[in-house]
Amino acid sequence: MRVLSGIQPTGNLHLGNYLGAIKNWVRMQDECECLFFLADLHALSMPHNPAQLTQSTREMAAALIAAGIDPGKSTLFNQARVPAHAELQWLLNGTARMGWLGRMTQFKDKSGKNREGASIALFAYPVLQAADVLLYRATHVPVGEDQKQHLELARDIAAKFNNDYGVDLFPLPEPYITGAATRVMSLRDGNAKMSKSDPSDGSRINMTDADDVIVQKIRKAKSDADALPSELAGLGGRAEAHNLVNIYAAAADIEPQAVLDQFAGQGFGAFKPALAELLVERLRPIRDRFIALKQDSAAIDQLLRSGAEKAANMAKPTLDAAYRALGLLR
Repeated sequence: MRVLSGIQPTGNLHLGNYLGAIKNWVRMQDECECLFFLADLHALSMPHNPAQLTQSTREMAAALIAAGIDPGKSTLFNQARVPAHAELQWLLNGTARMGWLGRMTQFKDKSGKNREGASIALFAYPVLQAADVLLYRATHVPVGEDQKQHLELARDIAAKFNNDYGVDLFPLPEPYITGAATRVMSLRDGNAKMSKSDPSDGSRINMTDADDVIVQKIRKAKSDADALPSELAGLGGRAEAHNLVNIYAAAADIEPQAVLDQFAGQGFGAFKPALAELLVERLRPIRDRFIALKQDSAAIDQLLRSGAEKAANMAKPTLDAAYRALGLLR
């Protein structure tokens, strides 16, 4: 298995990123060939501050390493240092179809009512996502439910390119969904995904939050007045309760049912302090390592350069084959 995944370097890493993705990435390093990248080219699809993007890219790299991504085991790099991503996107633009992109729900969500004012990059960034995956002939992509549509588009582009040009260049990547909390929800709304773009800082736990801040956010997290049930079915219709149980399960590396076995019949007055204590214990070493790592920008840049060189060498045969398939000479 060759696994590829990326994360946009915008804002701090939060608990949803960690439990829903990064924690599983760390485990995958010992099971698969892994490439992880900072999607700084994707960040251009929305208004951004250049200096902040540079700083955020370094800090996200430090956060990933602090969380357990090992550049010695995995290929870690930022997208912009491997121009083949942008090159392959342009080559695939001839295969992708406007109708396919027009159906992407994330474009509709992010552009809102101002679609005419949205950037071309926002409309076309699923093609760049396809290029990210196909460039390395990745067999599997860790995705949440909200990214399944984009992976399906990558498969459509790969299949059409192979068929149109009579080649067997791109494998059709498969989704790789794992973990008890693949979709961590907001602490303020159990029906909304935990997000760094949420204006309420209380909706999420940032990986840089101090111990007392974590405790306060969990204490104030939305819950309900009922006790925890003995069976998972009892969480039906209780979005916030289900979310907090899922977070505990993922942080403790146990199944949600095991959480209920331990806390059944207890209210959130007892459960929330236990959850807060668990999260403080799990996140403190990551936070402390992150604070130390981010102080050395030169070391982070060198790690990203080394990863980019390795990624570029892996990408070159695929990019060259795509040029040949299209009849382009370089």
